[in-house]
Amino acid sequence: MRHGVRVGIDPGDARIGIAVSDPTGFLATPVETVRRGSGDVRRIARIVADREAVEVVVGLPRSLSGGEGPAAAKARDFARELARRIAPVPVRLCDERLTTVSAESMLRERGRSGARRRAVVDQAAAVLILQTALDTERASGREPGELVQVTAQTGVDTSAEVDDE
Repeated sequence: MRHGVRVGIDPGDARIGIAVSDPTGFLATPVETVRRGSGDVRRIARIVADREAVEVVVGLPRSLSGGEGPAAAKARDFARELARRIAPVPVRLCDERLTTVSAESMLRERGRSGARRRAVVDQAAAVLILQTALDTERASGREPGELVQVTAQTGVDTSAEVDDE
């Protein structure tokens, strides 16, 4: 397992959930929810810098069959923009099927309701995305997901690494 803090991101249309790992890459914890819009990438870049993160993991919402639709395209665009902003810190896209549903269920079971749940569900989803990536790396010995590469010619190109989650 590589050493260093990682940042997990659940990019939604209205809010972006943020989580971080401890330096050993063992445990993900919630940090904050960033409002989507002007300044969102700048705020996340600040979190990455403040935490001295070695990597960022962005959730990639795939369909149950593994395909990608409009939400996945938005996540890829967001990851590219973030990768440009925080280079040379690597950004990885990791499958996040059902993380928001799982986070909602977990919070509901713990007694969070309505507005209180909505306020933290994005953070909880980011924790699940990051924890899954950490666990996958620990179990497989390989970096999780697919790397978003910043290149000199085109700005950003996403590699074709396979996510084994």
